[in-house]
Amino acid sequence: MTKPTVGFIGVGYMGHGMAANILKAGYPLVVVAHRNRQPVDDLVVQGATEAGSIAELAAQCEIIHICVSGSPQVESVVGGEDGIAANAAPGSVVIDCSTSDPVSTLHLAELFAGKGIAMADSPLGGTPANAVDGTLGAMVGTDAETFARIEPVIGCWANNIMHLGPVGMGHKMKLINNFLAMGNAALLSEAMALARKSGLSTAQFHEVIGTSRMRNGFYDTFMKWTLERDENAHRFSITNAHKDMRYLSNLAVSVGAVNPVQSAIRNNFGAMEAAGQGERYVPMMADFIAAMNGLAPEGEQE
Repeated sequence: MTKPTVGFIGVGYMGHGMAANILKAGYPLVVVAHRNRQPVDDLVVQGATEAGSIAELAAQCEIIHICVSGSPQVESVVGGEDGIAANAAPGSVVIDCSTSDPVSTLHLAELFAGKGIAMADSPLGGTPANAVDGTLGAMVGTDAETFARIEPVIGCWANNIMHLGPVGMGHKMKLINNFLAMGNAALLSEAMALARKSGLSTAQFHEVIGTSRMRNGFYDTFMKWTLERDENAHRFSITNAHKDMRYLSNLAVSVGAVNPVQSAIRNNFGAMEAAGQGERYVPMMADFIAAMNGLAPEGEQE
């Protein structure tokens, strides 16, 4: 049985590993360049075809992944004369792997449906290392028939695939997931600063928390920056984290939810971005909160 041609828009930190795994599984893959040619060139060497535009990619692919930074970027590759909606064939499927605003997702799903194109939202759980290993989580929102079509392709890059219901449910769950993750980041940053202000060392903090029930996978990657100064431990920018928290606020408003804790978390990320540190990574919030408390970054003379 011939495998469908798969398109991939957004071969960045996460997308490059995902696309490589699609190739390894034997699917014909079409990619398109954006700002950084290196990942595109690497995938072409591995057997991918490079399209000259979004329109060209959409016209030749049956299943199209989008993996960009947020809803404005998703909307830009979907709309217009050169976008996916105007050029993909009826019967094709678009999978949005970005962390997007569910309100926008539902609007795009209606747009695609009017053209006979199916849509799924399948935001990711995990890190770029998981993308390379093919061990991401996938939170999928789509109808049962579309899910059956795309599950084998998603299985190329994810080993934990959760079908949560119709379109939009994946993005809603992803935002709630990121609320928990970014809440952990803010809480750990503040707790470490408080410990240091109280005369406890970060090593003592880690000796207790790192051997307790409060240790988890997020704790381990977050702490690698503070303990080892490993900037590659969790390559997720403050700007992206702040964007996700704004999307979650929009979701809370749309469903009438009360979310005072999330508002405080969002403001932590907003403050760090406003201070010109949006391109730093989430674990580096520990340094930002430390500085607010008059403390030097871990390992520097205070």
